[in-house]
Amino acid sequence: MLKQVTYAVAMPDSPSELTGEDLETWAALATVLEWLPPALDAQLQRDAQLTHFEYGVLYALAAAPEGTLRMSVLAGYANSTLTRLSRAAARLESRGWLRRTPDPTDGRYTLAIITEDGQEKVRQATPGHVEVVRRLVLDRLTTSQTRQLREISQRIARAIRDEGGWAPSG
Repeated sequence: MLKQVTYAVAMPDSPSELTGEDLETWAALATVLEWLPPALDAQLQRDAQLTHFEYGVLYALAAAPEGTLRMSVLAGYANSTLTRLSRAAARLESRGWLRRTPDPTDGRYTLAIITEDGQEKVRQATPGHVEVVRRLVLDRLTTSQTRQLREISQRIARAIRDEGGWAPSG
């Protein structure tokens, strides 16, 4: 004879539990947060032999003045520890896509500089990445929903960190 087990998941009047629309909203967002990164990684790995993290590093450098950023600034953009970023930078450096050098204005810092080969890797990887971002996210939304998603994402990002994340210039 099987014993029936009941689990108390949420107490409807408890403010410490998510219920109803709040739970549905959080479940939908949490699912996107779990499913989207592997989908982006898979495409970039297949087409450009890059992780999404590595692509983000190269893309931020390609967009930076003179293709150069302090590693500490790049770590902030990437929401990364310097250790994780240094490991990624070492991989990118070994492929000839990035180089590191002491900051001539303050030797306590290290600069990350995208190479011409790194610029080419970003140019080569971007069309496929854009296609998957459009297919999985942007094309699924109306213009109004896209604007709302941007505004909502910015609000959430500011709630996590006051300084915000990387944003395109211009």
